[in-house]
Order: sequence, then structure tokens, then C-alpha cells
Amino acid sequence: MAGTFPEEHATLILAAARPWFSRSAYYSHRRSFGIIHSKERVNMSKLMLYHGSDKRIEQPVFGAGNLRNDYGRGFYCTEHINMANEWAVERDRDGFTNCYHLNTSGLSVLNLNTSEYTILHWLAVLLENRVFDLAAPLPLEAREYLLATFSVDYENADIMRGYRADDSYFSFAQDFLNGLISFQQLSRAMYLGNLGEQIVLKSEAAFDSIEFVSANPVAASEWFPLREARDSQARRQYFDVERNRRSPEDLYILHILDERIGPHDPRIRS
Repeated sequence: MAGTFPEEHATLILAAARPWFSRSAYYSHRRSFGIIHSKERVNMSKLMLYHGSDKRIEQPVFGAGNLRNDYGRGFYCTEHINMANEWAVERDRDGFTNCYHLNTSGLSVLNLNTSEYTILHWLAVLLENRVFDLAAPLPLEAREYLLATFSVDYENADIMRGYRADDSYFSFAQDFLNGLISFQQLSRAMYLGNLGEQIVLKSEAAFDSIEFVSANPVAASEWFPLREARDSQARRQYFDVERNRRSPEDLYILHILDERIGPHDPRIRS
């Protein structure tokens, strides 16, 4: 098949306010599981996605993948080819950037970057799936509280969108849980390094809707230094004292625990 794609794909906007589209009894049944608000029903044509890997992947397999990835098991992609190129390689290993068309018609999308959610919802999803080093009482209590208060029902969504917890971003989240940085500092840190969003196929319906286009070789000699540079840039900006100076109004995890701050508190939505 041709590897071309219409320019209109750039206009695809997964807006949080998009209403539900009841296409069949199947979707009515899915709504009973609570796929509402930012779990949008998308009635648009195709999305161009890229996946960096050590091999060609012509047919992503539903049910495969690492349970300990950011959002659990799924097929992780990006809309940015350069980001996929960085993900495809390791220091001494070349890779491939696989390109796909995803037919989004009728699929539900849970977007963690909409106004319905906060950084704490994203962190709760990470806590459910990733392995954190939480040895002290404070981060252990924080984990328990965030999972109880900011949990996200994402397992019934077809697709998820949200930040990717690269090494540096994962360490920022861990610093927050340990009380070393504030909620506000963590929120600012998520914009460092221009990481962008990842898009994750979660359901069998989503896997049935993806179509392989091509797989292009990626050289580690070119792209691994760029990956390291992005991470280093984020860390440099993170440790910039002036950029990240604490404010008296900043909320730390201890405040969130002691005051039982919840998802609708305006202090975490400003």
C-alpha cells in the first residue's frame, strides 16, 4: 500500500468536551463501565502514529507488552517521528521506527492531559504500574493516598493519551513523593525537555484498527545522542534554582496528605 497520508490528519483534535456518540448497543454497554468525560468517542478518520523498536512490527499483538509500562500493558506510540526515532535505539543498538495509520472512528480515548485530570491523576496511574523506590513512611503513605483519591478508571478505554515517564521525568515524580519538590514544581517539570505525549492502544478494538505502513531503519549513532541530550536538558532545567524557586503557596505531598486534598481542590487546578 502507499505510504502517503492526507495532510488533514494534523487537524485531528481529541477535545475533552467532545460528546458521546452512541453507535451501537456495544458502545451503550461500554458506557455502563463509566467511560465518560475525557474518555472521548472519536468519529474521525485516521491518525498517523510512530513506534520505535529494535525490530519491524507489522502487526502489533493485543495482550503483549510489559505490564510495568507507564499505563500498563498496551502498544505505545507517538505522533512525533523524531521522538519515535529516539525511542527506537540504545547506545550500541540501531532500531526501526514503525509507522501506522490508526482508524479512530468509534474508539474511546482517555486523555490524561485534559482539564478533567491533574498531574496527580497521571502519577496515580504510574504508581499503579511502574515500580518506585518508596522505602520511607512518607512516600508509602503518599502512594496509598494517591491511589485511593486520584485513581483513574482507564482499563475500559480503547486508547490513552498522556505524558511519557522517561528516566528524568520518573525521577521528578519520585522526588515529589519523597517530599523534595512541590506539586507546582512537579507540574512545571513535566514541560521540560519537550517530551510530548504518548498514545497507547489498550483494547482489542484499537489493535484491530491499526494498519502498518512502513518500518524505517534508525541509526543509534545519530539518534541516541539526541535522546541523551533531551534528558540532560530536562535535568539541567529541573536543577535551575531560579526557574524552580519554591513559593510560600507551594503544596508539598505532606500538605496534600494532612489536608486531604482531593481532585477538585482549586489549589491543584490553578
